[in-house]
Amino acid sequence: MSSERSRLNKTLVLADAEREHYRAQLATANEPLTTDQARDRIFCGDTSQVLDRFPRRWVDLLIIDPPYNLDKDFAGMRFNKRDEGSYLAYLESWFPRLLPMLKPQATVYLCGDWRCAAAQSTVMSRYLTLRNRITWQREKGRGALTNWKNACEDIWYATLSDDYVFNLDAVKVKRQVIAPYRENGKPKDWQEQSDGRFRLTHPSNFWDDLTVPYWSMPENTDHPTQKPEKLLAKLILASSNPGDMVFDPFLGSGTTAVVARKLGRHFCGIELNDEYCCWALKRLDQARNDKRIQGYTDGVFWERNSGNAQLEAAKAAALKQGSLFDHA
Repeated sequence: MSSERSRLNKTLVLADAEREHYRAQLATANEPLTTDQARDRIFCGDTSQVLDRFPRRWVDLLIIDPPYNLDKDFAGMRFNKRDEGSYLAYLESWFPRLLPMLKPQATVYLCGDWRCAAAQSTVMSRYLTLRNRITWQREKGRGALTNWKNACEDIWYATLSDDYVFNLDAVKVKRQVIAPYRENGKPKDWQEQSDGRFRLTHPSNFWDDLTVPYWSMPENTDHPTQKPEKLLAKLILASSNPGDMVFDPFLGSGTTAVVARKLGRHFCGIELNDEYCCWALKRLDQARNDKRIQGYTDGVFWERNSGNAQLEAAKAAALKQGSLFDHA
């Protein structure tokens, strides 16, 4: 028997009528597609079976979040852990087939964790110019009696060539200044605001300002490995321009597509589970009128536990109502 959700729980749900409405909108790649047929669409299908039907040289930014090398149940569709060689073979079965879809200046991000690291770095280095590994802190996670708690994940960053997009100013982080330095009595590299002292800093390859979606966040779904919208916003803003095409072949609950729409990019995604596809379509509908991304305000990424006066006021109001609002 399923328990009834609290009225404060903002996790996305679908009524039966909504589910049927969105299922009718799902696209299938049964034959070769043109760019117009693929643009801004969600395709329900097995990525390994339909990749070759998508256009060539049409993707500016490829974001890949495949099953990690562990046992995981995706709403009845299981992925089983395998030895390192077999996981590398799994990646090789579909990764090279993505490359003809990329424009010459394209960027690729591949998500994983420590179990996937050797295989993923191998396959990225084999076909692309590997430029960095981003490690992001995932504050959720189970403790262990005989091991370190696993509280971070990786994103491998690579490009097809040396000519690629990287919008530095779009992804600078606004941090609180603890010990402000002055030069000739004036702030040096920081600004004083009504709600504190802040500095815009260059983004590093370690991200500790993300919050994994949970029940009190409107972006939350019941997907077991959902990424934060803020994380996708960083990748999309850094490595694409407005109007570019962002492609995600393991779309899950639709976060890549949703954030692409919020940031003025085109999108396309493939997802095997039709329920997840319906969640993605509902989120895309919501994103037409609500462009907010939690932790990203007025063109600035805020570090966790800092923010402007409006955000702090919203947090205080939410806490007063009994919810656990977190703007990070």
